[in-house]
Amino acid sequence: MAQRALVADDDPDIRDLVSWKLSRAGFEVSAAGDGPAALELLRKERFDVALLDVTMPGMSGLDVCRAVRMDPATASVAVIILTASVREPDVEAGFGAGADDYVPKPFSPRELLDRVQAVLARSARSAGDGAPGAKPSVTHEGAPLSLSDPARVPGASTLT
Repeated sequence: MAQRALVADDDPDIRDLVSWKLSRAGFEVSAAGDGPAALELLRKERFDVALLDVTMPGMSGLDVCRAVRMDPATASVAVIILTASVREPDVEAGFGAGADDYVPKPFSPRELLDRVQAVLARSARSAGDGAPGAKPSVTHEGAPLSLSDPARVPGASTLT
């Protein structure tokens, strides 16, 4: 059975690119253009991972993440936050909302797929103890991301 992913982003270009990349990797993908639609899908269907943009109409990705973590029916869904902000307080807010990973825009679609697979692998390893995932880390292309440097990560794609 294919793993299921939800991609929620109000930018149709990003939503379509991420959906396409995950589909090509064998995921069954659903998409939403705003926070309320994402939360409705998460409550109606079973997903292994949700990729949530922070800034969406109606409800932020952080609020969707909090709602997912508070609901026992969805609490085990792995959540990856996508955002243009790499400021330390924003990263902390993402993890504080319950995200398993935090991916800054612009990002490489290949790296994003690697991060999705890594989060799912951590979730699978920790499934026995009931934890949604292992302690997250912020990296870019395998290297630690400096939270004190808000500059864009060199080598990332031009996706914003």
